[in-house]
Amino acid sequence: MLKRLLASWIILALAFALAAWVSPGMWLRGGISGGLWIAAVFGLLNLVLGTILRLVTAPLMLLTLGLFGIVINAVLLRMVAAGSSDLRLDGFGSALRGAVLIAVFTWLLTLTPLGRPKREHKRR
Repeated sequence: MLKRLLASWIILALAFALAAWVSPGMWLRGGISGGLWIAAVFGLLNLVLGTILRLVTAPLMLLTLGLFGIVINAVLLRMVAAGSSDLRLDGFGSALRGAVLIAVFTWLLTLTPLGRPKREHKRR
């Protein structure tokens, strides 16, 4: 379980780094530690506030077939950028583009061996 959590954290940090590298208007500072910090803050904010926002906007999520989740992630991304000096966004358009790129890169990185850590077999 701890291996999966660490793998998810690293994948999210890599997705942030790739999104910042590709997307104009999005900058990630601090190198590896900055990426890990931003991934941790975004993950915790997404866990707490993201869950609440998704519950409140459930009808809109159903109406848009889940695409409104990208807007929620963009809002959370803006909140992380506002609270940290390691992530900078030019505007909401950059946050929206960054949210899409982070989602795509996270999905692609979960297809790699890093995203599928070996399962330990229980010994009897």
